[in-house]
Amino acid sequence: MQHTSSPAPTQTGSPALKARTFECMGTVVSLTMPVGMASEGQPRLDELAAASAVVERHFRELDETFSLYRPDSEASRLARGELTLRTASPQTRERYAEAHEWRLRTEGAFTPERPDGVLDLSGIVKGHAIHEAGTSLLALGRRDWCLNAGGDVLVSGSPRPGSTEPWKAGIVDPADRRTLITGYALGAGGQHAALATSGSAERGEHIWRLGGGAGFVQVTVAAADIVTADVLATAIVSGGTPMLDLAADNWDVAVLAIRADGSMLATPAFQYT
Repeated sequence: MQHTSSPAPTQTGSPALKARTFECMGTVVSLTMPVGMASEGQPRLDELAAASAVVERHFRELDETFSLYRPDSEASRLARGELTLRTASPQTRERYAEAHEWRLRTEGAFTPERPDGVLDLSGIVKGHAIHEAGTSLLALGRRDWCLNAGGDVLVSGSPRPGSTEPWKAGIVDPADRRTLITGYALGAGGQHAALATSGSAERGEHIWRLGGGAGFVQVTVAAADIVTADVLATAIVSGGTPMLDLAADNWDVAVLAIRADGSMLATPAFQYT
């Protein structure tokens, strides 16, 4: 997981960073925005509340369709054999087609099926929830924000509106969740706007690994969009060093991969952060 933060503004009357959180998709989702001051000198928290409500709606709607923990969801009905992909909703078929395309592009390291054969699109749906929420925030005219869903981060603009200061994401040590290994600049003057982490340190072993090897315990990927970052982080955990090399050669990404013994592999963007 990443913890995203930025220094508090120091100028009198300048926007202060405020956050709202909610739980969905088995994780905590937070929206952080610079919030201006109303005429009476109080923070305009209504702006943040309205923006957060839009974000939450996107997550709830996708969770209702794709969660395997909801017995009434379309995903659960597919898992029980009550539906087939042919009779599923267009949204489900679109996400499956996209996941299948990622399986081909990652040479099988990312897959939309669990080892038991059950279709599980959660590896791509959370990224879409973040992406769609971010698109809605921009459509509402919100240009400066940080959206964090369980450590998968998408940002826009800057924590200081009108500046080129980036948002700052901290990468947690999988061996000690209280310690940060390094940081990464996102948005504004930074190269990428999205960052995602996958691994076994926080949720336990939940990713099918090609060849069954131990490989990496945690992989962080920064990319231009959150779906690419999220998928490739999972794929590199699954596919190990060969998949890391494939990702670095074929996508504009930065990667930090950590082995169980604490050793790391990193592309130049992380090496010089």
